[in-house]
Amino acid sequence: MDSNNLVLEGVELMLLGMGAVFSFLVLLVACTSIMSFILSRYFPEALPAPKPVRKKAGAAPASVDPDVVAAIGAAIKQHRARQRS
Repeated sequence: MDSNNLVLEGVELMLLGMGAVFSFLVLLVACTSIMSFILSRYFPEALPAPKPVRKKAGAAPASVDPDVVAAIGAAIKQHRARQRS
C-alpha cells in the first residue's frame, strides 16, 4: 500500500463519519421540531391565572405593642445618626 492510497481511505472514512453524524443531527432536529409542533398543537399552554385584586391596607393594625414601635423608632434614629458621622 502506498501512502496516497492510505490518505484517500482516511479522507473517505472521515467524510463517511462526518456524513453519518450530520445526518443524525438533522434527524434529531427534525424529530424535536415535529414533537414540539404536535405538543403545542394538541396540548397548548394554559393561560396564566389572573392575579387576585388586593385591597389596600389602611392603617397599621392596632395590635402592635407601643413599646415595639418605640424601640423601632429609636433604632432608626440611632442608625441615621451613625450614618451621618
